[in-house]
Amino acid sequence: MKTKFYILFAVLVIGSLFFMATTTNKNDDYAEKHLIVVLRDIGHQLLLHAKDSTSRVLPIKKIKDNTFQITFQSNFTFVSDTLVSLVDKKLKSTNLPTEYIVNVIDCGNKELIFAYEVSFKTDNILPCLGRKQPVGCYMIQIEFLKAKSFSLYNYLLLLIPLGIVGYFMRGNYFNRKKSTTPTPPPVLDYTSIGKYAFYPNKSILKLDDETIELSEREAKLLAIFAMNQNQLIERERLLKEVWENEGVFVISRNLDVLVSKLRKKLQKDDLVKITNQHGKGYKLEVGV
Repeated sequence: MKTKFYILFAVLVIGSLFFMATTTNKNDDYAEKHLIVVLRDIGHQLLLHAKDSTSRVLPIKKIKDNTFQITFQSNFTFVSDTLVSLVDKKLKSTNLPTEYIVNVIDCGNKELIFAYEVSFKTDNILPCLGRKQPVGCYMIQIEFLKAKSFSLYNYLLLLIPLGIVGYFMRGNYFNRKKSTTPTPPPVLDYTSIGKYAFYPNKSILKLDDETIELSEREAKLLAIFAMNQNQLIERERLLKEVWENEGVFVISRNLDVLVSKLRKKLQKDDLVKITNQHGKGYKLEVGV
């Protein structure tokens, strides 16, 4: 009886997953084609802003998963604010993912000349606004950060075989004896910073009964400080480990703003301070 039951369960699960994969692939194909049309329109509008109504936007290239590249037939100029506004407006108006990183690359030397990030989890990073780029050959790469997910319909399909299994196994569950094995104590994965407990994996600070939430960048910066308490850390290292290792290049001012936000969240302990050595870096002083 048990063997037949498990065979039936396996058939139901495999059938549901196969159907989900088929419908998901169709939806993904349509979404990608729609995205390419929107990206072409972004390129077209960018040329119009540069007063170029004759040059073509070349075919959109998918250079890796969730990353697409816009290239152009002719050289052109653009203002960084215009690019930011166009991308934001087009993606929001068409219900496409609105968390992304934009990189503008020089076609000749392949250098990154402009980049910014839009994300709900972290602070939006929009450096170098208000600058007009010289006429040149540019490639625009847009990497979408939000992972694709199953539709509600697909989740319901997957729940059908699980519901059947639950129905037949409910008797075994209620008749089963409770385990006498004691529950091990929870592992406390935190670092002490004065009176604070810092949980880097959860991006939170705790002070007594108070929980203070941190953004992803704030948690990453504080983790570096926590591992190097009372030690001076160079600005270049902080910029590299918080942003540049992910391919995002920001101005030094972004670091100062992020440090200022951390100071406010650590101000309830007078013995915890983030001090600045001008032109060199920052130090997390604890108990000094």
